[in-house]
Amino acid sequence: MIQVNSLSKAYGRQTILDDIDFTVNPGERVGLVGRNGHGKTTLFRMILGQEYADEGVITVPNGYRIGHLSQHIAFTEKTVLKEGCLLLPKTDDGRDESYKVGAVLHGLGFSTEDFDAAPSSLSGGYQIRLNLAKVLVSEPNLLLLDEPTNYLDIVSIRWLIKFLRSWQNEMIIITHDREFMDSVTTHTLGIHRQKVRKIEGPTEKLYQQILIDEEVYEKTRMNDERKRKDVEQFINRFRAQATKAKAVQSRVKALARHEQHEKLTDIQSLDFAFNDASFTGKQLIAAEDLSFSFDPAAEPLISHLDFAVGKNDRIAIIGKNGKGKTTLLNLLAGELEPTEGTITGHPQLKTAFFGQTNINRLDLSKTVEAEIMDVHPDHSRGAARKICGAMMFEGDMAMKKISVLSGGERSRVLMGKLLVSPANLLLLDEPTNHLDMESIDSLIEAIEAFRGAVVLVTHSELVLHAIATKLIIFDRGEIRVFDGTYEDFLSRVGWSDEGAVAAQSSGPVEIPKGKGLSKKEMRRLRAEIVTNRSKILNPLQKRITDIEDMISGFEKRIEMDNQSLLAASTKGDGRAIRDLTKAIHETKEHIDSLFSELEEITADHDAKAKEFDSQMNELQDAG
Repeated sequence: MIQVNSLSKAYGRQTILDDIDFTVNPGERVGLVGRNGHGKTTLFRMILGQEYADEGVITVPNGYRIGHLSQHIAFTEKTVLKEGCLLLPKTDDGRDESYKVGAVLHGLGFSTEDFDAAPSSLSGGYQIRLNLAKVLVSEPNLLLLDEPTNYLDIVSIRWLIKFLRSWQNEMIIITHDREFMDSVTTHTLGIHRQKVRKIEGPTEKLYQQILIDEEVYEKTRMNDERKRKDVEQFINRFRAQATKAKAVQSRVKALARHEQHEKLTDIQSLDFAFNDASFTGKQLIAAEDLSFSFDPAAEPLISHLDFAVGKNDRIAIIGKNGKGKTTLLNLLAGELEPTEGTITGHPQLKTAFFGQTNINRLDLSKTVEAEIMDVHPDHSRGAARKICGAMMFEGDMAMKKISVLSGGERSRVLMGKLLVSPANLLLLDEPTNHLDMESIDSLIEAIEAFRGAVVLVTHSELVLHAIATKLIIFDRGEIRVFDGTYEDFLSRVGWSDEGAVAAQSSGPVEIPKGKGLSKKEMRRLRAEIVTNRSKILNPLQKRITDIEDMISGFEKRIEMDNQSLLAASTKGDGRAIRDLTKAIHETKEHIDSLFSELEEITADHDAKAKEFDSQMNELQDAG
């Protein structure tokens, strides 16, 4: 366990943490939440001893090992597998447990061929994945993970969820992905107004409690303010009257003793809407027989793809990293030209593109305000300042140079430029990177309200569940268009890498009673039900399919053996007749056994499917 007592930290005049206390008990998996810049990473650095508190102490037991995901790249071994084994705990009998490292590497997206590659030959993202694998297999007493999903694709994230759910020691995790956090944590620790609060349960439960507490505080403050004014009026009215002197002095003393509640300051939050351009057609853009390759001699990233974008579509491009998702978005944005095929846009098409590399196109010498003005010079300075404010660059912040901004702040400038641009097609590449949970909720609401089409690349299942109505999927070595929601995809198809994974027990989703749920709560609970359904039903469905295939194979074998038995009977071959009769009998027993298993698994599948349907109906009623 780890204990934090009376901890304070400030940078100059800005207080980050003010006299905080909390404990992480044995076996707790804690999600650490709070706005960007409010101290989450600072707290991690203090736990690791990389920064020091101004006041207070962090207490850990003797021999307590803390492991963390490092962004620092310093490899010493010649191969990925050997590097991954560096932090693997040694066994008493010296047995080789490198298979554990191999399993984790596979889960994080490494192929067996990658195991013998030099770590230095990996891309930056895969080097971070290797660091993640090293810390996961090291089995520390406390695991600290700061944004572990940033360099993972959707399949690896789903694997990591299963891994962390079975983590037996303590864990504290920072992530902007609310659904990921709620899937793996037992408790939530929130940094809010320089204080911390810890509760058992998901992030939504913490935020609801904070909201209730602040409503109570504000009502108390207003009530106290009225009482204070009444007392002050009494004092001023009777101060000069000798007969009231005692009563006046009593109230003066009471007023001095009574603590005055300060009004809570507003906390900045993204609050914006996209600028939609009119469109009267049906299809904004269409790709026909689309192919693309960076190397003509290599296998194309995209091959003979056909799809169209309707005027109100919400299309998500999903799949593993490095398979061509961003390339496809760049093709639609006109950043790349197809190797074969065509991309045809409607004459009224107006696109707004948020790309991973577009952040590098910002002019470092310009201010935030000037960058916004460049997109639409006809806009007044006041309109530009309004956009700056929506992106959390209020007042003098709008005059900061791009060169001094962090990566997350530059990303917000890029988003602000999109807001100025009238568009009927938004092309968004990982738009949730660098955003905190509250800002992601604002982005989802802005996308839902946008009167145009959206095509986006994302690994966030929260976003996928919330907005996707059609998918372009990179999986099973091919690209295909799926006409349906992400929920439909998980229940009807699922990810290829998850087919052989046994279902893990997931308890029923707890749906609050007796109140209407907010849109955000509905979205989170619906995503949790769908994810649990996929985890449990997909492996059962695969087993059903496997059994049906085996029964079909055995039936074909019986048919062939019967033909051979007929031929042996014609020849009078007694030994062949005996062997074939025995084989047919044994095969029929196998079929009977498989039918029994099939009946049992099908009943289990159908019962669980009804449970999930019932949960979904209960959620709809609660809304």
